[in-house]
Amino acid sequence: MDIGKIRKFLSEARRVLLLARKPTKEEYIMIAKITGLGMIIIGVMGMVIRLIAEFIKLG
Repeated sequence: MDIGKIRKFLSEARRVLLLARKPTKEEYIMIAKITGLGMIIIGVMGMVIRLIAEFIKLG
């Protein structure tokens, strides 16, 4: 690897870490709700696809 690329990456990573901050309790709860909702939606979609596949096998 080129040393210049490594230095550039480390510089960019340092900049991101300096801008990052711990989320507030409200932000954390919102992220958890959105993630949970996404998991539920994906689960329901999988169940619907599975039911459609079962009906196709029976027919």
